Amino acid sequence: MEIMRLVVTGPVGAGKSTFIRSVSEIEVVDTDRQATDETAELKPKTTVAFDFGRLQFGSEMALHLYGTPGQSRFDFMWDILIRQAHAYILLVAAHRPLEFRYARRIASFMNQRRQVPMIIGLTHTDLPTSWQAENIAIALGYIDPQDCPPIVTVNATEQVSVAQAIITLIQHSMQTNLVNAGKP
Repeated sequence: MEIMRLVVTGPVGAGKSTFIRSVSEIEVVDTDRQATDETAELKPKTTVAFDFGRLQFGSEMALHLYGTPGQSRFDFMWDILIRQAHAYILLVAAHRPLEFRYARRIASFMNQRRQVPMIIGLTHTDLPTSWQAENIAIALGYIDPQDCPPIVTVNATEQVSVAQAIITLIQHSMQTNLVNAGKP
């Protein structure tokens, strides 16, 4: 059986755990614990190791989804999870511009550990204070649109929206792998 490992990462409160819960066929394995720092201002519980969910595609293919903690004090888990990943999605809460620099740091961390295809998933885009995708891309360091990974809008609470983001990530991964296979 072939297993594709996708990592879901981003700042605290971007929707990583919810994203995985929305599509997993199994009960999600989570490591949520009571938030004890500034995270408690956003939500009562937070992921301290990782979330795990699975999607099975027939008997030959499975998709494993790993959600990272959002706090930098757990970045050792980011390192562990990205090293075995085939691709990842960086979730960014579009209405919290003060976290864009931190999201950029997470992406940089991941890309330094392993070069795998990635996309950006924007959550909370329905809020009036949400930034436009183009401006978020610039804040994340993608000045040239040609260098920017695909950006998708994601409602982490809706299975269809999450599934579409996963499809985009897989398609981008396959395209990237085809391009890289043709390079000497």
